[in-house]
Amino acid sequence: MNLEKRQAFFELLKENNPNPETELEYSSPFELLIAVLLSAQATDVSVNKGTRELFKIANTPQALLNLGEEGVRPYIQHIGLFNSKGRHIQETCRLLIDKHGGNVPQHREGLESLPGVGRKTANVILNTAFGQATIAVDTHIFRVSNRTGLASGKDVVEVEEKLLKRVPKEFLQDAHHWLILHGRYTCKARNPECAQCIVEPLCSFKQKTSKGKVRGDI
Repeated sequence: MNLEKRQAFFELLKENNPNPETELEYSSPFELLIAVLLSAQATDVSVNKGTRELFKIANTPQALLNLGEEGVRPYIQHIGLFNSKGRHIQETCRLLIDKHGGNVPQHREGLESLPGVGRKTANVILNTAFGQATIAVDTHIFRVSNRTGLASGKDVVEVEEKLLKRVPKEFLQDAHHWLILHGRYTCKARNPECAQCIVEPLCSFKQKTSKGKVRGDI
């Protein structure tokens, strides 16, 4: 996808959704961090169901630490891998208090030193909580980037690096949300809605059909 098409691609996404936002519910960087930790291999809906009640009684590192794993468990036990996530939450809260004054780090090194926080999670926090121009490549963004020809790559790091170079600067801040929402609701894995896709004319995916069904898809 050349520069002209990339410009048009993001102009269309912006026109359709001028102010994209994460679907995770949060009111502080710390709440977002906990929500993202819980969202691994889980839906945003399931995470919101738990944090909506959890954050009413504990939405600071000390408050969650005071609850302990047993106290947190009832709010997250419907979420996949809740036992390990509960441990990570406790360890993260302890480190935030001991090493960061109870604040969420605003730099990658500090974030990735926290239990359960990898490159993708760090990018989400840096972008969504702190307004940094990062892109967290998950399965949706990986699929959309490769499928459309926007930024092809064999792994998430390669795709991320290409996106940071290829997304026009004016769209870089919101690109993460546009791409993940597009992958989640339109450019889906098995049944992409090509016929209703606003960027379909710019997409180089060879297996798309008018009915939006594909075989051997990425």
